[in-house]
Amino acid sequence: MPLEPNQQPCAGQRKLLPVERVHSNIPKGGTDTNWTYPSPQMVFNALRRKGKGDDVTEDDMQGFVNAHNSMNEATWQQVAMWERLHTDSPSQATLLKFEGKPHDLSPIAWIRHKLGGPLPFDRHDWTVDRGGKEVRYVIDFYFYEDKAGTPDAFEMTTRPACDSFDACLDRVKMGIYIKFAEWGLPILSHVNSCPPASVADEAF
Repeated sequence: MPLEPNQQPCAGQRKLLPVERVHSNIPKGGTDTNWTYPSPQMVFNALRRKGKGDDVTEDDMQGFVNAHNSMNEATWQQVAMWERLHTDSPSQATLLKFEGKPHDLSPIAWIRHKLGGPLPFDRHDWTVDRGGKEVRYVIDFYFYEDKAGTPDAFEMTTRPACDSFDACLDRVKMGIYIKFAEWGLPILSHVNSCPPASVADEAF
């Protein structure tokens, strides 16, 4: 069976890349399946088509794709933490769609940069189906050169977009729950564990 067009080697490619795709743990909205990650060949083709990744070679692609997939899995775990504000079973939420917005600074990213912080290298907006209600999440992705090669090299900050009063209230609630947890005070049972620090830092 011939490969899909976006699985074919691109012009100037020096060696073949894997075309196998990996299933994620992120439930796909409107289906009974999970999202499937692109293959190394698909990612390589996309980088070349967009004029990006000039310093990424064929030999780098498997590690690049592994990092990409791991960041998405971690992002979904952060989304699931926010979803626990509304249900005891965040697995009921599904990801309907996502959109890359690398050139659109979120308000928090803009503020962090003005205060001397780094700019995110990417931004995604994820639309989640919460029992029939569409909820948009904003995710900023950061990379720290001084921590390259360590687990702290990447940071994802995830929070619901302030598209509604409920979403803004969720940010306030999460901030309160995180502070309660830091002070050793009891929190609501359905928020049964603390989110990663990057979520807590962006709660307000």
